[in-house]
Amino acid sequence: MSTTAPRRDILGVSLDAFTMEQAVARCVAAVENRENLTIGVVNAAKAVHMREDALLRDSVTSCDLVLADGQAVVWASRLLGHPLPERVAGIDLFTELMAEGARRSYRAYFLGARPEVLERVVAEVRHRYPGLEVAGARDGYFTDEQAAEVAARIGEAKPDLLFLGMTSPKKEIFLARFAEEINAGVIHGVGGSFDVLAGKVRRAPTLWQRLGAEWLYRFLQEPLRLGPRYLSTNTRFAWMVVKEYVQARTRA
Repeated sequence: MSTTAPRRDILGVSLDAFTMEQAVARCVAAVENRENLTIGVVNAAKAVHMREDALLRDSVTSCDLVLADGQAVVWASRLLGHPLPERVAGIDLFTELMAEGARRSYRAYFLGARPEVLERVVAEVRHRYPGLEVAGARDGYFTDEQAAEVAARIGEAKPDLLFLGMTSPKKEIFLARFAEEINAGVIHGVGGSFDVLAGKVRRAPTLWQRLGAEWLYRFLQEPLRLGPRYLSTNTRFAWMVVKEYVQARTRA
């Protein structure tokens, strides 16, 4: 299977047109060749924030592999005439890489979340993926001054796979600063996936995911906290797409 794919420019962000199968194959090749492959993912909210936050934008776009984490991004790519083959959700790539790592006896390091959540994550990994060796784990509550030491300890563990269970833009900034020093085969920022794996947060059923309504499922769980955020980012993302579409039609 080919581990290369064309890139599509969507709303000013260059995304790799990978399927999930291709993304996993690319990561396996990176581990086997010790490439230090960094992965960034983009959904509607992040696309909006990248317009305003130069550090976040540079951190994401500097990744070796940039994937469409949100179904809205895939729909936008098709409307704008630069179609991506499918959504490659960060959490799905996370679980696929752990399963593949278990088959290949890889070493994985887990960085992020609260200590009690991380403890549950490690227990779940050992239960679900017994062939995957846990090279180490560290919660995500450390200061900027401690970041270099955290990175150094991860590097000493020599993981094949490093998963960053931290929020944006902290995980992207950490990745951009310390990826070369850590030198893992693959470094993947998985956001809130640790909470899902630990059973703290329920993920939307598969049908909701296929319909691109995973955000709505999360909103229904926490309407007061997520409502204002989703209303703002989803509206702004839709406006960005419409504006880009109109400009493209005008140029044509």
